[in-house]
Amino acid sequence: MKITDTVKYIGVNDKNIDLFEGQYIVPNGMAYNSYVIIDAKIAVMDTVDINFTEEWLGNLENALDGRKPDYLVVQHMEPDHSANIDVFLKKYPEAVVVSSAIAFKIMNQFFGTDYAERRVVVNEGSTIDLGGRKLIFYTAPMVHWPEVIVTYDNKEKILFSADGFGKFGALDTDEDWACEARRYYFGIVGKYGVQTQALLKKAATLDIEKICPLHGPILTENLGYYIDLYNTWSSYGVESEGVVIAYTSVYGNTKKAVEILAQKLKENGCPKVAVNDLARCDMAEAVEDAFRYGKIVLATTTYNSDIFPFMRTFIDELKERGYKNRTIAFVENGSWAPTATTVMKRMLENSKNITYAENNVSIKSAVTDENIDQLDALAKELCK
Repeated sequence: MKITDTVKYIGVNDKNIDLFEGQYIVPNGMAYNSYVIIDAKIAVMDTVDINFTEEWLGNLENALDGRKPDYLVVQHMEPDHSANIDVFLKKYPEAVVVSSAIAFKIMNQFFGTDYAERRVVVNEGSTIDLGGRKLIFYTAPMVHWPEVIVTYDNKEKILFSADGFGKFGALDTDEDWACEARRYYFGIVGKYGVQTQALLKKAATLDIEKICPLHGPILTENLGYYIDLYNTWSSYGVESEGVVIAYTSVYGNTKKAVEILAQKLKENGCPKVAVNDLARCDMAEAVEDAFRYGKIVLATTTYNSDIFPFMRTFIDELKERGYKNRTIAFVENGSWAPTATTVMKRMLENSKNITYAENNVSIKSAVTDENIDQLDALAKELCK
């Protein structure tokens, strides 16, 4: 794939993967992106997953058209991008590898060598001259590993953004970018909002016409749309008006309350109601919804004097990612000692800028007329 006359795509599509990073469902596969910059000197931008070594090397050879690469730039050391460093350096013995000091330490852990005799260590603002352009490097620590760098091509005005602006899904999949990019961001990068904000500030100083991430499509048009979304996500802002309900239910009574509440929210004009059964849904989708919308209802049963395990896992996922700036309401159920609301509040006590709803709901076994009135009051409060 030609990105420009001098920048070519040599990545691969993984259609066989079932769980990305061992946990994220990827029904449309995954792309491992790699690029070649052709100039007086040639730079290869990252490698791919170990399962695609031969395909990647074939793509690389075709792009080189008989020439030899001078540099391999390693922006991120996760194995889906770095697995073929050693293969590349053995195949092209005159090439050198370019990366951060921390990356070379991690290379030693993976490959038993830090390539001390054939490496270039780059820091913030370091440059490499390819002849007709310069590659300028910027550090991006904890977006989302500590060694990460991003690269700016000052001729083509391309930002090679490492895992930033990535998404789930192979490149030959026709799907909405924001949905799978949001799930990817909050699943993988979301804990590091402060660090992502720092990277966005660096990017704002550059004249960028294209963004080339390590996963997902090359972004070439309306870049403000993608950058604005990343700014909202990484600042923990509210992207869409609406209410997400995350629930667990053992015998259907809590589910009934959720169904009543969802209907009342719609009747009161709520622009969007997203309902997630935490025992059955993709947990990453539920986490995505929790960060997308400004209001959330947590509905669960008291279980062994605690809360139902799927709800505990869900709240832990939110806490890990720094959940804040939201309105939270509770619906609890317990036949003899309903304490779920107390437990959930305690779990969230360190979350910042949280507003708790006044009209929470406490069910004892089955939904009563009094509970329906409580649900009605809660719906009106959330739809103000």
